[in-house]
Amino acid sequence: MKKMLFVINPNAGTRKANKVLTEILTVFSRGGYDVSVYVTAGPGDGKTVVAQRAKDVDIVVCCGGDGTFNETVAGVLESGAETLLGYIPAGSTNDFANSLGLSTDPVEAAKRIADGTPTAYDIGSFGGRYFTYVASFGAFTKTSYTTPQNIKNALGHTAYVLGGIQELSQIRSIHGAFTVGDETVEDDFLFGAICNSTSLGGILTLDPRQVDMSDGMFELLLVRAPKDLAEIAECIQAVQKQVYNCKMITFRSASHIRVDMGPGIPWTLDGEREEGHGQVAVENIHHAIKLVK
Repeated sequence: MKKMLFVINPNAGTRKANKVLTEILTVFSRGGYDVSVYVTAGPGDGKTVVAQRAKDVDIVVCCGGDGTFNETVAGVLESGAETLLGYIPAGSTNDFANSLGLSTDPVEAAKRIADGTPTAYDIGSFGGRYFTYVASFGAFTKTSYTTPQNIKNALGHTAYVLGGIQELSQIRSIHGAFTVGDETVEDDFLFGAICNSTSLGGILTLDPRQVDMSDGMFELLLVRAPKDLAEIAECIQAVQKQVYNCKMITFRSASHIRVDMGPGIPWTLDGEREEGHGQVAVENIHHAIKLVK
């Protein structure tokens, strides 16, 4: 019988997965898995237990939001095991899951994992810290880690939108330089993201035809700070039409990116805060994980 470690964050999203936990475990048991359940107790807890136990199981399945999945991935990678992964998205936004078209119905997601096949996907390293789909800075990025969990649970995606609106008055341009191969892009930016996803915060969407989550490349999106209403209009139009290479926006694909920016500028990795770095290397780890879906 195959062994599974099932990691669940009981506080994720609207906690709907908690209500059908028995059904989820029944799906896996009937699918031929000997399931061990671990309920996380706080930030970092999932990563620790997965790192300790990944080598002893055939698959680690996590149930929670983007942060829970991030911890699970980091735990597997740190264990050095080539253990398979499964993801039941149950968070407020679920950007990574949306990009892959995973079911947000917990029982249906479990069935797909039980009957699914593994697919290899890329993971990012931001100065040695793993991220599954995005490292970002600037406008709206701090909303994900400053919005209280109870508000996220009550309002879901709306909490991020409302938080972003409140942040408008605090937006400041950020000077930075991004080196991709022989090219360096340096300017004052309103927002920037190094991503491997078609959905960012549930607000910004990239064209799926431009994003391949297993091609060994990131998408680098940089939005310059607008100087007048005309430039603001150009930014909005570019985002709406998903045409990102224009005067106000730089869009590149790269496997390695060097970032030079003030060390006091915080980043967000998969919705969690990362302290600023003067210089940091961002690397795409090609086919780092195998996800069953």
